Amino acid sequence: MFTISYQFVLKKVIITLQIRHVTDLLFIYKLIQYSMFKNHPKGLLAAALANMGERFGFYTMMAILVLFLQAKFGLSGTDAGLIYSIFYFSIYILAFAGGLIADRTRKYKTTILAGLIIMATGYLIIAFPTPTPVPNKTLFLILSCFGLLTIAFGNGMFKGNLQAVVGQMYDNETYGKMRDSGFSIFYMFINVGALFAPLIAIAIRNIWLARFGFEYNATLPELCHSHLSGTLTPEAGERLAMLAERVSGAPLTDITTFANSYLDVFTKGFHYAFGVSVLAMLISLAVYVFNKNRMPNPAPAKVKSVDPSAVEMNLKEIRQRLYALFAVFGIVIFFWFSFHQNGLTLTYFAKDYTDLSGISINLGFVVIEGAEIFQSINPLFIVLLTPVIMAIFGYLRARDKEPSTPRKIAIGMFIAALAYVVMTLGSLNLPLKQEVDAMGGLPDAQRVTPFLLIGTYFILTVAELFISPLGISFVSKVAPPQFQGIMQGGWLGATAIGNQLLFIGAVLYDNVPIWLTWSVFVIACMLSMFTMLFMVKWLERVAK
Repeated sequence: MFTISYQFVLKKVIITLQIRHVTDLLFIYKLIQYSMFKNHPKGLLAAALANMGERFGFYTMMAILVLFLQAKFGLSGTDAGLIYSIFYFSIYILAFAGGLIADRTRKYKTTILAGLIIMATGYLIIAFPTPTPVPNKTLFLILSCFGLLTIAFGNGMFKGNLQAVVGQMYDNETYGKMRDSGFSIFYMFINVGALFAPLIAIAIRNIWLARFGFEYNATLPELCHSHLSGTLTPEAGERLAMLAERVSGAPLTDITTFANSYLDVFTKGFHYAFGVSVLAMLISLAVYVFNKNRMPNPAPAKVKSVDPSAVEMNLKEIRQRLYALFAVFGIVIFFWFSFHQNGLTLTYFAKDYTDLSGISINLGFVVIEGAEIFQSINPLFIVLLTPVIMAIFGYLRARDKEPSTPRKIAIGMFIAALAYVVMTLGSLNLPLKQEVDAMGGLPDAQRVTPFLLIGTYFILTVAELFISPLGISFVSKVAPPQFQGIMQGGWLGATAIGNQLLFIGAVLYDNVPIWLTWSVFVIACMLSMFTMLFMVKWLERVAK
């Protein structure tokens, strides 16, 4: 049995911060396993580690995909948002197909393994550096979209089925009561990779810029494309010349040459950032291959005898469970439609309206700064807040006052609405996006404090912890054994539909006052909350 004293732990942690030996890494692994996972199945930590690569790539995409598409191809916010929404729709809707494949073949672990390999291939495709501005926009855009589709297909094979495997770990009396807690730990731990992904992507992009004597500026790629296409207003042209000299550190005589050079260097940095995702996927692949024999295989038990009356009752129960799951799926569509704006309109807002001058991390060899840095805030809050939320639920559970999972989801919807209320109030006096474009970008003095986005991400993260891991837990508990994979795919399919609606946010962002854009998400979340509360008693009965 693994036992440790407080003094020994303190001393060892101080020493192992230096990570000098393999034995130190093994000790940290054991320490994490003992302190956080001791009341949970042994396979939970391995599953979380295997999923960290997927989260790393996911949050790399969330941080830089729309900005990459705009810098690479000169796309408008609406067009980049459409590709973004289709990509995230594909990621989750293909999880339904992946669940169906695993349920039909009963080869869950093989399907998960194939998903990891396919995802790594997709990231490799978009990591390959190509020139910018692109010589053939249509061809290179198709190539990039093919890489995104490859990632989405691999993710569909992987994500839902791994969640089904985790759910199977709790299908017994020993761990059954810890299901919600287990999925919260799983959700927190996999976001460790998500925490570092945006920061690494920014660092690589900025290192590449510095190598060619440039500094980072969020507004310049859009201005450079507008200059090359001849659509700049005189005011925006003056701002381009001023920013070009600022990031170059010297007077410029040829703005066209600068625009071509800056775009090429800027986007190559993004290509190499995608390459780090390939490495993360390979690490997850190694972890999974090493540990997959320790994980259960979600397969229904064989029926030894057939009683017609029992079968009839069983079929009735199955229908009720499926109806309940589909009802929850329909509700969470509107949460994901609102929440995943963090990689789209909230990222645009960071680039166009937020003062980024005070948001940076100086590592000496590189300064990590940029609109993408906000994408690390959500996973950071997940890691920090999950133990707090779990402690609250544990306190209530010990007193038999813990809300049911459906009630927690309803509370999460209300909290998400509050996040966009904050954004609405903080955006009341901001100009339209078209006015900002005509100026060539909003001056720093007119931009909003970054604490507006930080506060919004804090509230959204609390909402996410009430909905996402607990929703996955609800699905694993309620789904009939023979439909575990496909129902996890159904949860992700609902997320897919919400993601497909993301482009509506991009359209609103480009065409209506910013405060009105956020108000739409307030309404969506509130309608979801009231619908969930209307059905909560029925859902609680089904989940018993």
